[in-house]
Amino acid sequence: MSMSTERHESVVARYLAVWNAGAEELDSAVADVFAEDGTYTDPIADVRGREELAAVITATHKQFPGFTFRLAGAVDGHHHVARFNWELTDGSDGPAPVVGFDVITLDDEGRIRSVYGFFDRVPSGAA
Repeated sequence: MSMSTERHESVVARYLAVWNAGAEELDSAVADVFAEDGTYTDPIADVRGREELAAVITATHKQFPGFTFRLAGAVDGHHHVARFNWELTDGSDGPAPVVGFDVITLDDEGRIRSVYGFFDRVPSGAA
């Protein structure tokens, strides 16, 4: 494994921790991981800036209370780009109701500049 891949794995772990952060630590977690003008784009959201990012995460928590995001497979990264699969799960043994794939780009400080998200599986009526 290259040092570059380890760096990407670390950023992705911190990114997923942001999505799993509670309300009291969300703003500081977003500030730690995302560039100030970071963007997040998926099929249902297109936002810029830390405040809008936190709002999308908060809305997701309200839609899926008690669920957590987890990495599903390996992180693949090079230069300032990484891609990975994730699952949103309630911790049960059944299949995760939401599964997706994200591509992130990093700034020179190692913060996330942009996220491009794709949904592979969503519950009917969720997206």
